[in-house]
Order: sequence, then C-alpha cells, then structure tokens
Amino acid sequence: MRRVLFFLAVLIFLAAPLYAAQSTIKIAEGSSCMGDDKSRKQTEAAALAEAKRNAVESVKTYVSSATEVKDFALQQDLVSAYANATVTVLEELEKGWYKDPATGDCYRIKLKTEVVPDEKAMKKARDKASEAAWDDPSLPLAVKVWTDKADYRAGEKIRIYLKGNKPFYARVIYRDAAGSHLQLLPNPYRLDNYFQGGVVYEIPSGRDRFELEVHPPFGEENIIVYASVSELGGLALREEGAVFAVKTRAKDIGVKTRGVKVQAAAEGKADAPAEFSEGRAAVKTRK
Repeated sequence: MRRVLFFLAVLIFLAAPLYAAQSTIKIAEGSSCMGDDKSRKQTEAAALAEAKRNAVESVKTYVSSATEVKDFALQQDLVSAYANATVTVLEELEKGWYKDPATGDCYRIKLKTEVVPDEKAMKKARDKASEAAWDDPSLPLAVKVWTDKADYRAGEKIRIYLKGNKPFYARVIYRDAAGSHLQLLPNPYRLDNYFQGGVVYEIPSGRDRFELEVHPPFGEENIIVYASVSELGGLALREEGAVFAVKTRAKDIGVKTRGVKVQAAAEGKADAPAEFSEGRAAVKTRK
C-alpha cells in the first residue's frame, strides 16, 4: 500500500470528497421493574428505552471527553449533535426477566447499538469549521472517499482515494450499475485493512492486481467505505479474480459490517465505544 504522491493532489479537486456519515457503536444496558402501573410489555419497553438513553449519554460523555480540539465552538457543536442522537439496535446481546427482592419482577436487556448524531447539527458543525479542523485526530472518526472525476466513459479507469482523520480499519465496496457488490479492499492480494490517519490512499495501488475499467452496464455506480477504530464485522465472500464478490445480501452488508468488535472494558468499567464512519462516492459511467 503506497502513499499517494504530491502530483496527485491536482486530481483531488476534480471530484469533491464526500464526508462520511459518523456514528458510534456502543454496548448499553437497561432495566425496569413491574408495578401496579406497568404490564410486562410496558416493562420491557421501559428497559429498552433506558438502554437507548444510556447509550446516548455514554457516547455524549465519551465524545466530550475525547475531543480536545482548540476550537471550543466545534466541540460544543459536536456534543450538541450527539445529545440529540438517534439510536439503532444492531443486536440484542442478552435479555430476560429476573426477581428483585425489593421490587419483584424485573426485566433487563443488553444491546449493541449504533448512536447516530443529529445530521442537521453535524452539517452545521461541518459548515462552520474548516476542512483542516476536521482532520484533527481527537475528533470522532471521519473517513472521506472520492474519485479522480465524477463521470467516466467506457474504457476509462476509475481511481479511488481514501483518507481518515485517525487510524482506522476499513472495507471498500464497489456497487456497479447492475447492483452487484465487489469488495475491493481487503482483497486476495492485499489482506491488510488497517490505514493510518492523515494519509491519502489510492485504490488500486500497491499489491492490488485489478483495475477499475469502465464497461457495460452503464449508469450510476457507488464506492462505499465502512470504517471503524475497531475491527469490522465479517461478510460472506467469494474470491473472484483479484477481488472478492460479496455473497451477503445487499441490505445486510452495512449491518454485518457494523458488527465491530467493541473493546471489552476492565472490571467495573463500561465497554469503550467504537467510532464508526460510512462514506460514499457516486460516479456516472457511460458509453
């Protein structure tokens, strides 16, 4: 894997990079007990709601403490965005009823969640701060992906560029106009999927043995990058020449990839959140 040389900087401005959708993967728990005013179903719902609240509060605290940028306004904007985050349940790890000596029948649930900051607040923060400010490694993970141009004709070759603000693991998927998905990285000849922050990477390059040459069917095609500070969840793959064909159903690719390995915490402490980023770049192909 080689670093892109300075002369490639000219190409960067031919197709603007897309900022990734940022989020954080967090394991969270919630519990609730029955009472005269709550049925079993209501108790389960209350425990789920508490787990989601705990996920947001934990991630907001993490972002606030981990973000040490000089721009105080940017830090406040980020905390505000996470304070109004939405929570998606990725996996139910544990759930069940138990007897509490003091309160009776209670329900506990443990979830793997994805905490997604408010997009309007994030857009406001991005618009206010410079691009250089977003390269600060103390900020939540943000990975950008772009191509040398946005429109390609048959026979031309697509070049992809990738950059994150801190070290990250990544999976790069190419979705063609027919809806097929190929995993460009890692691939059979380039299994390493760990990238350094602040470095622009070019795909294909290094040990890659493929070229992205445009051919039918034509239309809109997408490069999708899934990235995290922790190792990513696995997909069902089939070796297809110098890349992998993705056998996992298209609608499950994002969910399976978000099965990141959340770092286990020391006894008595909460599991550390795993920062996650999803970036996309669309290109048009034609005759």
